[in-house]
Amino acid sequence: MTLVITSACIDVKDGICTTSCPVDCIYEGERMYYIHPTECIECGMCESICPVDAIRYADEVVEENEIPFIALNDTAFRDEDGALTEPGGWKKGDAPVKDPQDLASLAQKNDEVV
Repeated sequence: MTLVITSACIDVKDGICTTSCPVDCIYEGERMYYIHPTECIECGMCESICPVDAIRYADEVVEENEIPFIALNDTAFRDEDGALTEPGGWKKGDAPVKDPQDLASLAQKNDEVV
């Protein structure tokens, strides 16, 4: 089960998680970071270092308002045809991954829940 980044990362983008990832599978987006679902080796290093506690194993995401972030992390790496892209690892200075359209509505819903 892969790791996913949840709503606590929206507009925070601390980025310390990227320094601990041995396979560079955490990509910077426009408003948050995303974990590539097949590049992740599930080591858990990012989860242990995240300062806002935004990273979880997908099977541990149980809060209703956080569950959509499992799909969101996957969607961030899909092309227009729905095929999963394989970027090959992120490095500082790369252009941000385009945030999925659903992020704006998920962010708003999370703001309303808080």
